[in-house]
Amino acid sequence: MISLAGSVSVMGIALGIASLIVVLSIMNGFDSEIREKIIGTYAHTIVYAEGGISDSEELAAQLEAIPEVLNAAGFVTGQAILKNGASVTGVLLKGIDPEKESEVTQVIQYIGGEKDGLNDETIIMGGELLKSENLLVGDTIEIMIPYSKLDMQKIKLKIVGTFNSGRYDYDSNIAIISLNTAHKIFRTKGAVTGIGLRVKDEMNADAVKKKLQSMLKYPYIVRSWMDLDKNLVAALAMEKKMMFIVLTLIIMIACFNIAGSLIMLVMEKTKDVGILKALGANSRGISLIFLFEGMIIGVMGVLLGGSLGILVAKKINIISNFIEQITGFTLFPSDVYYFTEIPVEINVPDIVWIIAVASTLIFISAVYPARKAAKMDPVVAIRYE
Repeated sequence: MISLAGSVSVMGIALGIASLIVVLSIMNGFDSEIREKIIGTYAHTIVYAEGGISDSEELAAQLEAIPEVLNAAGFVTGQAILKNGASVTGVLLKGIDPEKESEVTQVIQYIGGEKDGLNDETIIMGGELLKSENLLVGDTIEIMIPYSKLDMQKIKLKIVGTFNSGRYDYDSNIAIISLNTAHKIFRTKGAVTGIGLRVKDEMNADAVKKKLQSMLKYPYIVRSWMDLDKNLVAALAMEKKMMFIVLTLIIMIACFNIAGSLIMLVMEKTKDVGILKALGANSRGISLIFLFEGMIIGVMGVLLGGSLGILVAKKINIISNFIEQITGFTLFPSDVYYFTEIPVEINVPDIVWIIAVASTLIFISAVYPARKAAKMDPVVAIRYE
């Protein structure tokens, strides 16, 4: 029974660690993919100004001179009305310079790399927006911007492509036009809404934002990509922490099994402990024996779980495809998640942290049985033997 309890403890720790590694690796993959979607649609850092930026070229050159900034590109955004026959819907128009925009965001990649098709008479619409409006590439739509009851800016544009970022909220609302067209319909007189910046390290975008804000001051406002989708970034971080806590409970349950099996072992070896103490073994030596026993069980579980977790994480798409073939149930529908396969990113610091937490819990679980054995009175232990 003690051997069986030890085996169950090893399997419990192994499954807990393997589950943590697999789940956190998948969440890291999703986190990276979503971060790429956010950064791909918007720049790493964006500089705005109240009323627009009129001297955009001078400011862009000034910003590109900063060591942390690689490229800068101005853009114009604004709300508009899309009219297709009797159908009318609101859209967010983004006016870009295709050449400069490709140096700052991945928008040009999302439209298939076709920069030449975007001109003053064309428009590129989000893929989901195109579907919802029952439009096709080659159709002509009308864009309207009402400035007053009597002043309505209208322009007809030909659809020459689709915009597919992989984010439904972007693809169902955004349409891309040329910067010149945006200046015309939004009547900006050459001013841009903001300047997008590509920085050397996107994870350091907040530090760059603070530096630019202190340098530019009012009326300029600087935002990083983390600010643009703050709720989503915070939700992903919180979800990852909660999954870590929940799955750690599996390891804690396995550690209780270790404690239980060691307590049973102490009870079974009462006579042996008493004899050892009668022969001169000290309490520290007895304690180390049972601590060592607990750590052997734990190390076996950690090694087995770590190896299993990394293997499953690397082969998760093969496993997913196999399950789909057996059951006929789609585990990861690409039309919902916009990924062709499950994104996985094995993060070494995460694995080290998992192993460290598991090892600590295993050590704690072995302390009580070891102390119980160490405090055993040899006279009482062998009195009835």
